Amino acid sequence: MRVIAGSLKGRTLESPTWPGLRPTSDKLRETLFNIVAPRIVGARVLDAYAGTGAVGIEALSRGAAQATFVESDRRAQALIARNLARCAIENSYVIIRRAVVHALDALRHEPLFDPFDIVFLDPPYDEMAIGGVAALEAAGSILAPSGVVVVEHARRQAAPGEAGRLQLGRDVISGDSALAFYSCRP
Repeated sequence: MRVIAGSLKGRTLESPTWPGLRPTSDKLRETLFNIVAPRIVGARVLDAYAGTGAVGIEALSRGAAQATFVESDRRAQALIARNLARCAIENSYVIIRRAVVHALDALRHEPLFDPFDIVFLDPPYDEMAIGGVAALEAAGSILAPSGVVVVEHARRQAAPGEAGRLQLGRDVISGDSALAFYSCRP
């Protein structure tokens, strides 16, 4: 796994050494960033279910102003911290040590909260089918009015057409995975 483009292009990122963590592939990350490219410079990015931190690190490499990482697995939190250190990224991240839906809700109640321009959700594929809509609704509550929420999901599972204030605009398929792009309803 590597950083694909930007100031950190070519840096290798550490992968998990345990089962159960499914990092977003380089190919799917490239597809994601080709689509959100016009929004990335200066953006506030949230990488939820962050795993390795690859999406948030890629965003920072491509010019995002800030990346916030949300991950509940302590092993993954340590992995994100190591990957940030490998890339010499300092003071531009927060790792919230709670369940993701609760963390997203807590962010909304922070005294100095600024909404995110891009929110990326990569829940375990089975969780998206069961309870991922709650995370999607929570993401909508912390999104800037012109922002985008992107959900990685299994190709075999349809993305919900709407959740809370969000409406599906586009679903891009790549191999066994897909990216669903949501924006705020008018």
